[in-house]
Amino acid sequence: MVKEVRSPDALDFERKMRESIVNSAEGLNNSGADFATFDESRGNPQFWTRTDIGGLQLNAGVAPSVGVKDIFQNGHLYAFECATAMVIVMYRATIEAIGEEVFNRYFKNLFLWDWNYDENLRLVTNYNKDQMLRGDIVYFRNPDHAPSKPEWQGENAVKLEEDLFYGHGIGITTGEIIIDSLNGERVPGSNISAFLTNESIHPDFNYLQRLSSGYVLTGAENRGSECTVFSRIGTRSYIYKI
Repeated sequence: MVKEVRSPDALDFERKMRESIVNSAEGLNNSGADFATFDESRGNPQFWTRTDIGGLQLNAGVAPSVGVKDIFQNGHLYAFECATAMVIVMYRATIEAIGEEVFNRYFKNLFLWDWNYDENLRLVTNYNKDQMLRGDIVYFRNPDHAPSKPEWQGENAVKLEEDLFYGHGIGITTGEIIIDSLNGERVPGSNISAFLTNESIHPDFNYLQRLSSGYVLTGAENRGSECTVFSRIGTRSYIYKI
């Protein structure tokens, strides 16, 4: 097995971006943005247009960084579910990591909806719970959730510390409290507890570092308008290009 050797610059970029993810999670928690299902989502109409499926499409002529940062500045105008919140957190951290000019060049035509994200974010999935790190996005699954409340089938969360997480709608708290909250929304009589899965995700730090330094693959600039849907069905994850 060949072990990857990363430069000190690459390691420093990852460290700083993970810290930015944590700071962005704390910022979104303090922004006043509400939790809402897709049917009740909302956004600042100055920057975003709500679509028929409850997503938020960036308005024409609005710089992507401006639209993302407004969510943190005027959170009371926004409401969305937890997967959308995770993407917003990573976008904000990416702006901090690569700068507004680069972000606006590559992250165009943003559409906030579920696990829909710009291809240049390039999320990486890890399936080892022991390797979860500060700044990773993790998932608490509630296998016996009430069918009438699909929003309680699980909670996406940012790992802030060893046992401290940010889950949109639940807030910043411990894994035990997140599990207790999910367990309160099970089918009557269920004794199957919610749990933290082995799965965690994070942006492709190496790729984002290359973006920030001006080195990208041929044609990457044209991919900025493409999006990806990362969906979770049971214990399997699927990626769709749209």
